[in-house]
Amino acid sequence: MAEDVVFEPDRLEGAPHPRDTVQLYGQIDAEQRFMDAFNAGRLHHAWLLTGPKGVGKATLAWRIARFLLTQETDQGGMFGEPEKPTALDVDAQHPVLQRMVAGSEPRLFRITRSVNPTTKRLRDMIVVDDVRELGRFLSMSAAEGGRRAVIIDAADQLNTQAANALLKMLEEPPALTTFLIVAHQPAGLLPTIRSRCRELRLATLSPADMAFALEGAGLEAGLDEQATAALGVLSGGSVGAAARLMQLEGLEIYAELVGIFQSLPQLDRPRVLKLADHFAMRGAEERLDLLLNLLETLLFRLARAGVASAASMSPAHPAEAELFARLSPNANAARNWAKLSDSLLARARHGRAVNLDPAALILDTFMRIQRSVAEVSAA
Repeated sequence: MAEDVVFEPDRLEGAPHPRDTVQLYGQIDAEQRFMDAFNAGRLHHAWLLTGPKGVGKATLAWRIARFLLTQETDQGGMFGEPEKPTALDVDAQHPVLQRMVAGSEPRLFRITRSVNPTTKRLRDMIVVDDVRELGRFLSMSAAEGGRRAVIIDAADQLNTQAANALLKMLEEPPALTTFLIVAHQPAGLLPTIRSRCRELRLATLSPADMAFALEGAGLEAGLDEQATAALGVLSGGSVGAAARLMQLEGLEIYAELVGIFQSLPQLDRPRVLKLADHFAMRGAEERLDLLLNLLETLLFRLARAGVASAASMSPAHPAEAELFARLSPNANAARNWAKLSDSLLARARHGRAVNLDPAALILDTFMRIQRSVAEVSAA
């Protein structure tokens, strides 16, 4: 009999699960804000961990959970108060950590998208039954005493019924229970949920922190310094986005886009046709979406170069400086690239939505780019 498939929607493909990721890079400020609240006796019952995808929100949630579940609730004693902790780091041999890794810690509850028992497929949303399970956990674990931690990853995926069920629990929080709620787009949550949480916003990663984070996640194999820097630029400082770029050959795709733009205003049509045929192949849908995202990035960088100068921008490709100086030398060119970006990408997304032939979509997009560059050059 085949083994059951274990679904972990809160785990980045090719990287360790956040519960197994001990080190968090680039988020010292967020950790310190939490530690300050804890040490001051102002530990809020619900923390909303926000910021772009892939910057370490789930890893921080698990770090906080490990820390809280290893802290004594009674800090007094005959020798006075113990020394206050200065960081979230916990002894790796602590039995709580061993139980968390094994998934057997009775004072921790995790909510993610679950498997539909009928279809045996992972649901697209977190449903109300998942949150009701939390209610049962809280009622049973209360008898054991001590702190409890609840990790919700991600709150953006709560459907309406699940969000309302969670709200009721946040309105009447159980004693010694801390909710750690990951949210990529907090503006989309119920205002009443946001108002009952203290926000802890995480920053995008610097190039140095990105390199450390990729190495820690085992994703840096074969990358040189230039490639790591390019990943940092194209991912917007998100390890999750960087991992996706690596898995889908994003650096190679971006290099091809830069190469095609270098042929403008003439346009290397054979190269564009080859690109179109490649991304029209069956099974290339995800890479096609990435191609359009990277094209959007390149157009944005061209527009930015016209007003900020290419020299002030971190490079994502060695040929960018010359390309930007030639195609976007001033603010007028920058405005043209920004306008072209808006119209092209709206058209491309509509084409994807109506299942337009990918090859025709790509060819049409580059032909429009060529015409726009030619018109600007002739003006």
